[in-house]
Amino acid sequence: MKFEKRSGDAETPAPAPEDKPSTGKKPVVIYIMILFIVAFLLMALSFLMHQRSNSEVLGELQNSVSAMQEIQATQDALVDLQDQLKDAEDTIEDLESAAADQQQALEASQREAEALLALYTLQQQYAAGDLEACQDSIQAFESAGYQEDLPQAAGDGITSPSQRYAQLKEAVEARAAEQP
Repeated sequence: MKFEKRSGDAETPAPAPEDKPSTGKKPVVIYIMILFIVAFLLMALSFLMHQRSNSEVLGELQNSVSAMQEIQATQDALVDLQDQLKDAEDTIEDLESAAADQQQALEASQREAEALLALYTLQQQYAAGDLEACQDSIQAFESAGYQEDLPQAAGDGITSPSQRYAQLKEAVEARAAEQP
């Protein structure tokens, strides 16, 4: 057979493993432990850096929120001021309208007083028998438009100023027609 041993021993036992002390494995375990510790320290450092970064961002966000709250408060105050301004403008407009009405009433009262004074003057001239002065007063009275300013009504039993003017005018015209 071809598979014969060349050495003369038919049975040679396999070499037994030697029991060496495990000095080669110990540095590997220490190296792995050092790597784990370094990795843990790097993770802790990374965590602390992220915490610091997050706290800075959180601080900026809080500043932004407080700035937005201040802006919102300012806008609310601005809206309130605009409402107050509109109310004030409405009040001013109402007051101006009331003042214009009062001014018109005052002017009407002044015109009425002037018309009554002119009527009184006409009555006095008529009572004095000054026909020429009466005609001048009637002409001035009508050119000033006082006949529209005379009151149309008076108390019970009293002739209204507008009726009294019409009576005086007729009487003056009648007297003027009688005189040559």
